[in-house]
Amino acid sequence: MISKNSYCVIMSGGVGSRFWPYSRREKPKQFLDFFGTGRSLLQLTFDRFKKIIPSENIIIVTNDQYLTLVQEQIPEIDKSQILLEPTRRNTAPCIAWASYHIKAINPNANIVVAPSDHLILKEAEFLESITNGLNYVSNNEHLLTLGITPNRPETGYGYIQIANQIEDNFYKVKTFTEKPQLELAKVFVESGEFYWNSGLFIWNVNSIIKSIEKHLPEVSSKFEVGKDIYTTPEETEFIAEAFPACPNVSIDFGIMEKADNVYVTLGDFGWSDLGTWSSLYDLSEKDEQQNAVVQGDTLLYNSKNNIVVLPEGKLAIIDGLENYLIAESDNVLMICNKDDEQAIRRYVSDAQLKFEDKYI
Repeated sequence: MISKNSYCVIMSGGVGSRFWPYSRREKPKQFLDFFGTGRSLLQLTFDRFKKIIPSENIIIVTNDQYLTLVQEQIPEIDKSQILLEPTRRNTAPCIAWASYHIKAINPNANIVVAPSDHLILKEAEFLESITNGLNYVSNNEHLLTLGITPNRPETGYGYIQIANQIEDNFYKVKTFTEKPQLELAKVFVESGEFYWNSGLFIWNVNSIIKSIEKHLPEVSSKFEVGKDIYTTPEETEFIAEAFPACPNVSIDFGIMEKADNVYVTLGDFGWSDLGTWSSLYDLSEKDEQQNAVVQGDTLLYNSKNNIVVLPEGKLAIIDGLENYLIAESDNVLMICNKDDEQAIRRYVSDAQLKFEDKYI
């Protein structure tokens, strides 16, 4: 049963620079259709959550330059459900603003916070877990996150170590660990105590605001002006001053790693954080030589473990490449090692430094 106290916050303001040149500043990855489904990552996320949460209770937080894109892709929501960040300040200020905004609407709200770029293959199991989590936080002053059962020693994800079990599939969190080196990731997976940190959160609005006030007073102080300011025309004007004054801090570092009331619910939902080209490669269909052609026409010779993304109607002849990314979009062609995430960040930085915003 869909509850009127259930809310969803979809974070959709990133630039997706790790997916450059496919993801651009004017249209970043959350607005792109990666799998040829006819739906962007944002649309897939919205479609997923509206099955268990009233559409009018879904809030999208994005950068102010993406208002038109959000309205075009999610026409069924009202403009009042789109919170426009005047600048980028990471996830803690984003979640703080959304929390104060929602509390002004419903002081009993239970909220799930989700990035807009996750892939969920086992949707029914995922939504059941979210529903159970919302019910749990409605009766417990806990901050809940979702832990994903790991199927490999992944170095691109953070990890959650579980402590004692509280209820059926709810555990106290013992430690958080940022992206580990491969050897440590292997130890984590073999131990059976560590789970991938999904970056999805569930809590009651009062629980998260209390935690923000305790652990991030430099953030809460920017938003504590009384509920009368929120959901009014004055809110945008107020945020234009308050939001840029917030520190650039993540919710993980600012609260989840410090609070003593953090819990986790576990699952295996066919989940993936679609954050890098290598993660897209892992999810894509491959030929006998483990080449993944996501888009475009390609003839491959003596090549393996590559990922190719080209504009429709373009042919690439590739001979003798192994473990490469070949990606072309608009006015940029990039050919590089597909697993070197830091190198791609450097290419974006160098291109901007030399050519300004021409190719960004």
